[in-house]
Amino acid sequence: MNNNYIEVRWHGRGGQGAVTAAEILAQAAFYDGYRGVTAAPFFGAERRGAPVIATNRFAREPLRTVSLVQKPSVVVVLDETILRVADVTAGMQPDGIVIINSRKSPDQIALPSSFRIAVTDASRCAAEAGLIISGTVMFNTAILGGFSSATGLVSMESVEKALRDRFNGEASEKNVLGARLASQGTVVSRS
Repeated sequence: MNNNYIEVRWHGRGGQGAVTAAEILAQAAFYDGYRGVTAAPFFGAERRGAPVIATNRFAREPLRTVSLVQKPSVVVVLDETILRVADVTAGMQPDGIVIINSRKSPDQIALPSSFRIAVTDASRCAAEAGLIISGTVMFNTAILGGFSSATGLVSMESVEKALRDRFNGEASEKNVLGARLASQGTVVSRS
């Protein structure tokens, strides 16, 4: 994977925070020295629970492209059930990696063998960190730790800095803890 120019596509459901996670990842990438960073959402049926996509680009040089990503190197899946309704690997680079919020092992995920698969139980990590609002576990920021661990493209230090910029006080520390736990629990297979 070329770490000078990266395209990332996020798959989630409305209300899961894919857009927020993409924005925080863009900030973390900038902290890590990427000079061109973008985060762009795409909404179809704008309702809670509907599939949504967000994308990132980051490059070592300034970017002029702000359209949605077409050929991602990395795909992040916030909700494993999306694997049943969307081809998350569509257009992916052959050496790409798919990061999935799941309790399963990478070998239990049915995707084409040409892609590496990483899993992290971001939902459990977020709950353990206390990222629960009105009974809903907010796992979108925890999976950023899984992204850092699985790809090595953005450091945990930069992820933590971006999280601290986005959130204040106790919320900041809970988000950082969730990301750290997800980073530690990430399992990658299929190379």
